[in-house]
Amino acid sequence: MKITAQTHIEKMAYELRDHAHAVIKNVLLMSNISTLSLQLAMRELAQHSRVALHFHPDRIDSRGLTVVNGLLRDGVYKSQFETHVSNGHLSPELGGSRDHFENKLFGNTYSGIKHRPKYGALDFGLCSLGPAPRFGSCYFITHPQILSRCTFSYMDSYRQPKEKGTIKCFDAILAALLSESFERQYALGIPGLKPNKLIEHFSQHLTDDISSRFDTAPSGNLDHYIEAQIHGDVSLDQDVAMLVADPSFKGNAIGDSFIALCDEYSIELHWHQGRQINVSQVPDDFRGPTMPTLAQSIAENEFINAEIIGRAAYHLQQQPASWSERGTHAKKLQDLKLLWHVLVKYGESTAP
Repeated sequence: MKITAQTHIEKMAYELRDHAHAVIKNVLLMSNISTLSLQLAMRELAQHSRVALHFHPDRIDSRGLTVVNGLLRDGVYKSQFETHVSNGHLSPELGGSRDHFENKLFGNTYSGIKHRPKYGALDFGLCSLGPAPRFGSCYFITHPQILSRCTFSYMDSYRQPKEKGTIKCFDAILAALLSESFERQYALGIPGLKPNKLIEHFSQHLTDDISSRFDTAPSGNLDHYIEAQIHGDVSLDQDVAMLVADPSFKGNAIGDSFIALCDEYSIELHWHQGRQINVSQVPDDFRGPTMPTLAQSIAENEFINAEIIGRAAYHLQQQPASWSERGTHAKKLQDLKLLWHVLVKYGESTAP
């Protein structure tokens, strides 16, 4: 029988199980958490957690469509091998660096195949911007049923972390999560998230109404998440429950496409608080010294937001010559991607 990506990951996860159990046992003891409390929390996580799929809706795919209009037309969420769009490392060709990395990660189970996993992050409702906002201003939230088709890694798989697993064999990831929470009192981008608070959240709040996540200020998290790799198709009609969109797109063509998309595929539409930053607050020591001048060159009324950055990316695609003084096309797109990171990290909510 052919080995699947999930079987390959699960085999590696089982090899880490004894060490993971020792770490978990020690954290529970030091944090005064009962084994029963952990078991109840993990049962809730397995039944009710979801995956968030982040995207920038206004980027242009290989067909010349905006991402959101491509989603509306196709009815499925595609990988960069199909769209040639990525908010991480872009290498959408067989034999490229992404292909090599995925073959190594999944034991060559995707060798020679362009139908690849879709990347998201486990969503526990801890941040209104989603669990991995570096990859997009908007995000889908799946139904829990999709967990059975997922593999996971603690942090970005491109870093090749050893902590991997499935929802049936989650021990290594749980150990890493509890260990970081215990040692740093910080996890998944949330400060003050000690193990007892984490376990309580899993036990009591995974089924909270989505509006509860909008009651707290976004954390500005860029790097801390549990990556989820979804194997197989992601159907908007069957797998996606909600769309959480950036309010900077309200009332424009992208916002109208959101409404059409959600009507077509019976998806709940919600808006998070948004993010904006005054150009005077853009640092020169976070994503490079060119960020302040780039922000100034595209700002409206001295501010930038997701829609303004997206519009700049669109103009770059349509009129690359007008940006010639900023280097190669790839470098300019990368700079706009980095400016989005600045906005996530240092921006402020646009809503109360």
